[in-house]
Amino acid sequence: MSASVLLAARRSAVVPRGGALSRLSLEELAKPVLEQAIEDAQIRMEQVDEVILANALGGGGNPARIVALNVGLSESVAGLTIDRQCSGGLDAITLADALIRSGSHQVVIAGGVESYSRRPLRYRTFYGDRVAEQYDQAQFTPWPDRDPDMAVAADHLASKYGISKAEQDAWAIESHRKAIASQSTHSTARIVEVAGVTKDAFPRNLSMALCNRASSVSGSISVANMAVAADCAAVVVMTSADFAEQHGLQGLKFISGISVGAQPDMPGEAPIMAIKTLLKRTGIAAEDLSHIEIMEAFAVQALVCQQGAQLPLNLVNLEGGSLARGHPIGASGAILAVNIFDELTQRPGFGLAAIAAAGGIGSAALFGALSEKNRLRRAR
Repeated sequence: MSASVLLAARRSAVVPRGGALSRLSLEELAKPVLEQAIEDAQIRMEQVDEVILANALGGGGNPARIVALNVGLSESVAGLTIDRQCSGGLDAITLADALIRSGSHQVVIAGGVESYSRRPLRYRTFYGDRVAEQYDQAQFTPWPDRDPDMAVAADHLASKYGISKAEQDAWAIESHRKAIASQSTHSTARIVEVAGVTKDAFPRNLSMALCNRASSVSGSISVANMAVAADCAAVVVMTSADFAEQHGLQGLKFISGISVGAQPDMPGEAPIMAIKTLLKRTGIAAEDLSHIEIMEAFAVQALVCQQGAQLPLNLVNLEGGSLARGHPIGASGAILAVNIFDELTQRPGFGLAAIAAAGGIGSAALFGALSEKNRLRRAR
């Protein structure tokens, strides 16, 4: 059983819905990203065994297969699309690792693609609806009273943990500040130009005064402390460690990944359990980490996750998070992995990604740079 490594990681810019990426189909959005990732990985297209992509709003049809064909991969690449909502992009990477470790695959492209702009219209004929509405949220539980709107669930989370609106706004302000600072450094290098866009479109100089004027969505949740819906594609290229060694390739080690279920109506708590279980399983402590990426669908989710899992605040979302980028649902988890890949290939260490998903799901994954320092530690 060979461990898996990430040879390359790329994404498009994250652009709010209705923006510069809104005219692109899923396959058009993803194609340049996959092409560049394959080139970065120094592999040939015919060496790719599988493409696993998360997608939440595409309306079916196996987008991963369509993307694979559009890129020009072998028709033998079946393509696998998964829907675990927000966590799908990260879970696709964990699933790719499982296929590689099983020995059935050598090279897998994994990640997610989402066009919030092109989400389908829905007619609910059972209720007698005569007007179509945008498909913004699916059913996440069989019980209507435990299937709240995500903003309502976030406000309940804030009430349960005593997180004030001011704390949420402060987190959002800091996320934007770090994102703006990172755009002047190396962070844009991981972005593939798509439709002429080369950097994330949403980061701005957010202030407490602006947050105070922002319209409320549900209680303490406002448009300033929740992520905007967005479009993006993000993928990694993974191979077995044996394949990488045989071809003289180096990359980032995938250590382990996990997904857990928790209270369906309190999804923001689930990543805490995922992180604690993952760290215990791998024997890596929070203080061993050098980079942490926590999904910021809502500022309160990130706050509760960081505090509940006792993660070092100074290592979390060093270049800002999704509050400053946007939330392209199926791609969001993969974006976390792309950020970690970029960070750890420059500064070796251990990286943790964690994300909550609708329905009470939490996912987390650990990565480690293939450095001499890490070989001497407990990564496995």
